[in-house]
Amino acid sequence: MNNYYRPLGGFSVFPKVIKNLLIINAVVFFIQMLGNNLLIGGKPLGYILNIWFALNPIGENFNFQIWQLVTYQFMHGGFGHIFFNMFILWMFGMEIENIWGSKKFLYFYLICGVTAGLAQLFIAPLFSVPAPTIGASGAVFGVMIAFALSFPDRYIYLWFLIPIKAKYLIGFLFVLEIFWIGDAGSNVAHLAHLGGALAGFIFIMLDKRIDVPLKRMINSSPSSGSGGQFENPFAGLSEKLRKRKESIQDANYYDLNNKNNEEQITQEQIDNILDKISQSGYQNLTEKEKKILFEASKKMN
Repeated sequence: MNNYYRPLGGFSVFPKVIKNLLIINAVVFFIQMLGNNLLIGGKPLGYILNIWFALNPIGENFNFQIWQLVTYQFMHGGFGHIFFNMFILWMFGMEIENIWGSKKFLYFYLICGVTAGLAQLFIAPLFSVPAPTIGASGAVFGVMIAFALSFPDRYIYLWFLIPIKAKYLIGFLFVLEIFWIGDAGSNVAHLAHLGGALAGFIFIMLDKRIDVPLKRMINSSPSSGSGGQFENPFAGLSEKLRKRKESIQDANYYDLNNKNNEEQITQEQIDNILDKISQSGYQNLTEKEKKILFEASKKMN
C-alpha cells in the first residue's frame, strides 16, 4: 500500500488543470472540424492551422515556429485520437494532480509535451520522412509513466475485464513504442511518445519532493550506501521522512492526550490549507500548516 497524503475533502474527480486541458483540447478540436469547410483568404482554415500551430519539421520546405512545441499538443487528427488521449489523461492524471498539486502537474505535463516534440523534431527524421505532428500523446505518455511510478501495483482492467498491474501494462506499452520506431507507415509519432515518457521519468526521479516506490527501493539498496559504487541521488529522503514522523509524534502542539496545550483549529484554517494543497501540493505547506492538518485529521478519525 502506498503511503500518499490524501487532502481532507480535497480530492477532485476533475482537478483544475485536467479539467481545463479537456476543455481547451475540445474547443481546439471543434475549431479544427470547422476548418474542413471554412475558407480564410482563399485557403482552408485547417490548412492554416496546420501551417502555424502543428509541429512542423525544421527545414526549408516547412514552417517551423518555436511556439509549435506547445500548440501542437492541443491539436488532434480525429475524434478517436482526441477521445483516447483525453480519456487516458483523465484516467491516469486525475490522482497525480490531486497528489502533486495543480501547478506542479501543469509544469510536468507541458515539459513532457515539449520534450516529446523535440524528440520528434530531431530524432524522428533519422527513421522516417519528416511530417507535421499533432496530438497530446507525448505528454499523456509522461502522465502514464507518472502513474506507473506512483502506483506500480495498482490494477488496471484491460478492456474492463483483465486486471493487469500498472507497472506491467504501461511498461509493456513503452517497450512496444521502441519496437515501433521504424514503422514509418503507421502515421504515429512513436518517438514523441518515448520522448514524453522519458521526460516524465527523469522529472520524477530528479524531483526530491516526489516520493515513489522506485526511489525508496533505490534508497534501501545495499549499493546506495556510502561504501557502495552507486551514488544514490535520493539518499537521505527516507531519513528526512523518518525525522518528520518523529517530530509529529513528539510535538505537544497536537498531542491529543494533552488538552491544555491543544490549540483551537477553525474550519477557515483547514479550508485555506486545502486550497494551498490544490494549488501547489502538500510538500509546500509550512510545518505549522502540516501540524494543523494532522490535528484535524486525527479528530475526524
